[in-house]
Amino acid sequence: MQFIKPGVNIDFIGKRKIAYAFSIIMIVVSIASLIIHKGPRYGIDFAGGTLIQVKFPAPVATAEIKTGLSTMGIAASTVQTFGDRDENEFLIRTDQSVMTSEGFERGVAEALKTATGSSGEIRRIEMVGPQVGQDLREKALFAMFYALLFIAIYISGRFEMKWLLSAVVAAALITAVYLLGLFQVSIPILIGAALIVTLILFWILQLKYAMGAIVALIHDVTITVGIFSLFNKEFNLSIIAALLTIIGYSLNDTIIVFDRIRENLRKFHKSALHAIINRSVNETLSRTILTSLTTLMVVAALFALGGGIIHDFAFALLVGICVGTYSSIYVASPILVAWQGRKRR
Repeated sequence: MQFIKPGVNIDFIGKRKIAYAFSIIMIVVSIASLIIHKGPRYGIDFAGGTLIQVKFPAPVATAEIKTGLSTMGIAASTVQTFGDRDENEFLIRTDQSVMTSEGFERGVAEALKTATGSSGEIRRIEMVGPQVGQDLREKALFAMFYALLFIAIYISGRFEMKWLLSAVVAAALITAVYLLGLFQVSIPILIGAALIVTLILFWILQLKYAMGAIVALIHDVTITVGIFSLFNKEFNLSIIAALLTIIGYSLNDTIIVFDRIRENLRKFHKSALHAIINRSVNETLSRTILTSLTTLMVVAALFALGGGIIHDFAFALLVGICVGTYSSIYVASPILVAWQGRKRR
């Protein structure tokens, strides 16, 4: 199937400065939102606390639900509707980590029935301690950091045959992060500093393909997390799964383009680099758009029909796939042109 006719020649590389400006604006807005909101709005998984999902057969007021929970000594921080309003379903979140049991569930049901006059069905109760939530946050950051490092090893080995050099760099960074972690350094600051050092080392050691891929992946993750912060959406373990999925999807697109660039560098070695990269992006454009559209159709169906539980996960994938497709064309590939400019200087 040919979505785009062969021979199309859109000047993507010529528009790279506009794309850079757009990406920088999006990243600045994302970081500013995270600073203003003091980070993402962590869910129970990361912040700790208790979550109760309850469904009533008739409409009830949120104030009545809070009153019922207060009789059990539970100070509900938020009570919000879940799903459609006419379903009379609510999510109750509290910062308190309550020991949950069958007796606790019966107590909550009875307290809510007394306060609201309606017999509610307890759909689920989840409790995460504050220490567990902190451990999960740290492990999630480490998971994404290590994923990026191992991706860098693969890209450097496949496209530049520098398996050993990239592996030594990755091993040194992992060791440094581990040792600094023993001194109780803040994990987010530690990971952020490690990523900056990683990019500097790639620049010095001339691992240009790996640097292009990693910059694109950091770009995708930062903007996706920033959009979650802008919309004040909850950040939990399912969103970490979505971010890792986005990293894999975006990387797949980037590798396809890089592979075509490598082939065309051999065939058209006398041509200018920006012309070869532009040709390669155009040759893979049909495949990129078809893959993105078919994936977006599935994710859009999940977003619209999947229900409240999977809603934020699907939203993260929608944003990530769009941003990942954009970065494969306008971020990862133009890095190679920037590299050529550095060598000329």
